[in-house]
Amino acid sequence: MRLSNTITTITGGGSDGWDLFIKARKMISEGHDITELTIGEHDIKTDTRILEAMHTAALGGATGYAMVPGIDDLRNAVATRLAARTGVPTTLDNVLITAGGQAALFAAFRAALDEGDTALYINPYYATYPGTIRSVGGVPKAVTAEADNGFLPTFEALDAAAAGAKALLINSPNNPTGAVYGRDTLEAIAAVAIKHDLIVISDEVYDTQVWEGEHISIRSLEGMNERTFVVGSMSKSHAMTGSRVGWLVGPDEAMSHVLNLLTNTNYGVAGFTQRAALFALGLGEAFEDEIGAPFQRRRALAQKALEGQNAIRLSQPSGAMYLMLDIRATGLSGDDFADKLLMERHIAVMPGESFGDAAAGHVRIAMTIPDAPFEAAIKEIAAFAANLA
Repeated sequence: MRLSNTITTITGGGSDGWDLFIKARKMISEGHDITELTIGEHDIKTDTRILEAMHTAALGGATGYAMVPGIDDLRNAVATRLAARTGVPTTLDNVLITAGGQAALFAAFRAALDEGDTALYINPYYATYPGTIRSVGGVPKAVTAEADNGFLPTFEALDAAAAGAKALLINSPNNPTGAVYGRDTLEAIAAVAIKHDLIVISDEVYDTQVWEGEHISIRSLEGMNERTFVVGSMSKSHAMTGSRVGWLVGPDEAMSHVLNLLTNTNYGVAGFTQRAALFALGLGEAFEDEIGAPFQRRRALAQKALEGQNAIRLSQPSGAMYLMLDIRATGLSGDDFADKLLMERHIAVMPGESFGDAAAGHVRIAMTIPDAPFEAAIKEIAAFAANLA
């Protein structure tokens, strides 16, 4: 079968960054006891009240085709939520419901790029970012955010890369680094976007998980609302990863065209999961804080466990459910450290190199197991690194 160049080059001809995760899962299937600190999957399940709302909706008949843009009640709820959080007037015409944040990301890039257009993204990056750009025929171009600058992008780095680009993808709070972009950083990004006439795609799926500072949507900055798509999701904020409910927010004229794409791709999101999402949003900010609380607590546990040692340096995370550990003092790459840790201590972490060369010499820890085994794993990783150093 002769396949398209687009489909065969999504990973850029190399690994998609998940080799160690796959290796760890294979060891688990073979009966090994592995402590998994790899992916951003909550250790709690979706709240039973949300599942009951989903069940009730399904039994009530919400099992047929749902409206492709999403049910109006949910779109209105998302619009109200964003308007309250950002101060930007938002209506249901600005909101489309998608099959999770990843589908929203794909739709945004399909809207922003023509074949051969360049899209910038920040390195380190979530593993699907360059592949999503390639999947719509775009050309991904990484802009390095240095570890010594807290993994925050600078105006100078972005400006130097932006000539000829069409779009820029940002993510705050950030996966994998935990960086939260403050106003100064966002204003620098906005200045570059306006100077070079870039469409900004802002992945804000961790907006409820901020431990230091505040979440600011770049959409709220002067001159940015009409050039910004925002990606959101129920996955991280409400522990609904498998429900696949997300949204894309943007200017209403742009969204009318994105709707045509959604009509010709997944043709809507299941009505009963949308009803469950509507119920979940109605639980309010206190519930969202409850979902995020374990990660803030485990962040503090890790900070304490890593005090007084020199083999690992914690890149202080301001948000999200991850830690980035600088392990360069061990003399190993992130790949080699993670592989050795898995084979010798049966602890699975993600090599920093999985998220781009700017994270080389680091490993990413997902804070997604209960407190006691998490704290024990951090201490074990620190001891392992100390032995190597």
